[in-house]
Amino acid sequence: MSIFSVDYKNRKPIWEQLTDNVTDLVLRGLLPLGEAMPSVRAMAAELGINPNTIQKAYVELERRGVIISIPGRGSFVTTDISALLTERLESAAAALSESARAAKEAGIERERAIKIIEDVWGE
Repeated sequence: MSIFSVDYKNRKPIWEQLTDNVTDLVLRGLLPLGEAMPSVRAMAAELGINPNTIQKAYVELERRGVIISIPGRGSFVTTDISALLTERLESAAAALSESARAAKEAGIERERAIKIIEDVWGE
């Protein structure tokens, strides 16, 4: 069974799902840093997806700094995820700020909002 996955019923384009999936796997440590990625053809065969779709995902992953491609050798997971971690933290902080603002505007009391956050942290 592959660690890479796509949902054919999802409205998000397959290349984008794959890009998000690989990024998440790298950030969670499930794809070790420096590890070789499957070739475009191998990934396409494994997932039953057009190789052009896989190539599009790999180009985007390289643009984002998730993988690096070495001509003649293949694609590899980056060895430096600091920029990815920073981006994820900033995105999470922005989402939390937006949620807090929406909660405040909806009239949720500060203590209740803090309790909700503490409950999530305790999960």
